[in-house]
Amino acid sequence: MLIAGHLLPGTRFCRVDFWVPGGSPADVAGQARAWLGGPGDVPLLIATSGSTGTPKRVVLPRDAVLASVRASAARLGASGPWVLALPPSYVAGVQVVLRSLVAGHEPTVLERDGWPAGEGWFTSLVPTQLTRMLSSPADVAALRRAHTVLLGGGPIGATLRARAEEAGVHVVATYGSAETAGGCVYDGVPLDGVAVALGAGGRVRIAGPTLFSGYDGQPDLTREVLVDGWFLTSDAGRFDEDGRLALIGRLDDVIVTGGLNVPGPAVAERLRAHPAIGEVEVLGVPDDEWGNRVVAFVVPGSPVAEEVDQRPSRDPRPSVDELRDWVAGAHPRAWAPRQWVVLDAIPLLPNGKPDRQALRALALEDAAS
Repeated sequence: MLIAGHLLPGTRFCRVDFWVPGGSPADVAGQARAWLGGPGDVPLLIATSGSTGTPKRVVLPRDAVLASVRASAARLGASGPWVLALPPSYVAGVQVVLRSLVAGHEPTVLERDGWPAGEGWFTSLVPTQLTRMLSSPADVAALRRAHTVLLGGGPIGATLRARAEEAGVHVVATYGSAETAGGCVYDGVPLDGVAVALGAGGRVRIAGPTLFSGYDGQPDLTREVLVDGWFLTSDAGRFDEDGRLALIGRLDDVIVTGGLNVPGPAVAERLRAHPAIGEVEVLGVPDDEWGNRVVAFVVPGSPVAEEVDQRPSRDPRPSVDELRDWVAGAHPRAWAPRQWVVLDAIPLLPNGKPDRQALRALALEDAAS
């Protein structure tokens, strides 16, 4: 696989934007190494995930990227080889490549080489990947040999953390984005030099040496989110009793339905704790009556939970009423989803994050059928 990193004609960017199948791990690392050793004023141009709309092109100064690499190693208390399990066209993947190179190791490409045989290596995953890997004995055996599995790119609930701990996998939850050169908060604590504050409505703000310098070709948007040295994220959070940042979800994860504000991630996390449910995403979908209706996209997690339906409670498969009662056991009953879409798998973007636009299309299709 080849990481495309080249200077664009007439610009001063190093662009990282696609995979080419058939290459080797040396190909993946080669152009990243060239960038590390190239002119000091050439920034990295990398796209956001586009999980909620059109991807933006983020300009990351070299100093910001390297500040992130060094701060990550300092927080983990070690450095070493990394396993690339994410596309390097996104910030989490390219950071895996760079961390490995800075530590003096060629990255292993999971898709081509498999898990390494030794111990003490590192990798970075998104929650959907880890959820599926924890169902594979071979993957669990490999992940136990890792020094640390960084887990970011989406909500990381207590249920998933507990499953990883039971399996003997050392997980560190990370929070960040392309605009912060990747994860800049580890297990709720900012990396050295990074500052976190909360604005109106719990909006998370970040400052420090890992910040981007702007969006390529979008000066108005840059001015909107880069204010007085702070990056205004699209996420809401709070500080827990230990002063750690706890993510509530994206600001647009709050579903306004019938005049009620429903936090989708909280509903999804409750449903993930149900023994018959595997993967879950909860989103708001436009609705004529409610403004938005709360929709749960469910992948069954046990052989008896083949579908969510209206069967009597004596049937081993959970009914809609049972699942609504399950949600109401921890939250107001009005938070319970009004529509349930059963899937074989959650549709994903290339970086492993749920494809929200595809999910909403599936909900509309399901409602019309």
